[in-house]
Amino acid sequence: MKKLWCLFLLCPSTLFAQDRLHVMVFGGLSNYQGDLRNKQFSLDQTQGAFGLEAKYDIGARFAIRSGIISAKIAADDKKNIPALRIRNLNFQTNITEGNLLLEYSLFDIKRLLSPYVFAGVAVYHFNPYSYDTFGHKVYLQPLGTEGEGLPQYPDRKPYKLTQFSIPFGAGIRFAVNDKVEVGYEFAFHKLFTDYLDDVSNTYADKQVLQQARGGLTVEMAYRGGELKGGSPDYPAGGTRGNGTKGDWYYFHGITVTIAIRTTYDYNHPMRYREEKRFRKSVSCPRGL
Repeated sequence: MKKLWCLFLLCPSTLFAQDRLHVMVFGGLSNYQGDLRNKQFSLDQTQGAFGLEAKYDIGARFAIRSGIISAKIAADDKKNIPALRIRNLNFQTNITEGNLLLEYSLFDIKRLLSPYVFAGVAVYHFNPYSYDTFGHKVYLQPLGTEGEGLPQYPDRKPYKLTQFSIPFGAGIRFAVNDKVEVGYEFAFHKLFTDYLDDVSNTYADKQVLQQARGGLTVEMAYRGGELKGGSPDYPAGGTRGNGTKGDWYYFHGITVTIAIRTTYDYNHPMRYREEKRFRKSVSCPRGL
């Protein structure tokens, strides 16, 4: 009778999950690299990011992931290098991203500790904005602060607010039990625009902007006059941004991966830890 009781208790603990379909929740920090922040990686002026993804294991090491990430990015010349503080630009933008990723685990996904890498494609939406001297929120793309869309600058087209990116990164997961994994992940996004921060090229002529777009565009194109002792004048054709380098954004933070569909696997490594615990709790005979 005792042997039958032990078998009854051990069955649910030895048939561990070979999980294929998972929900992954991400929470962490977001930042960017561009004309208002030259560092490749920085914790300065970081914002928050949250994501929800579905992950499906297609083999011992490969998985497909897809989901949505919502984040915010911001930067201010007041915290930039001294040479750029005089232009006094700043921006903020919310980012909403949908992605499709291929993930590769360096070890078999059944291991308790599993490092991995991933890459794929994403579609994201952004809309940079700032605040004028009266504190009013101003979206920058419609203004064309560098003369985008004007006949005087035929090579400068208005940038699209929804674009593609190439996300890639790495992470590591730890199996808390047969259904839940906790990890840490870092994801870079290669963009195909230099206008995530609305800064890319040279200053447009002030008179051209004034006549075509109005005083607000001139005000947001160069904000040195708002600084104590600063000047509102800027040289037409002078360097406003570095158009040879595109912008990037990146996320890093904690992931929680939860299995939502299970087929049982007798060879899962968690089996032996749980089996030992159950044997000790019920004093099962060694023959079982």
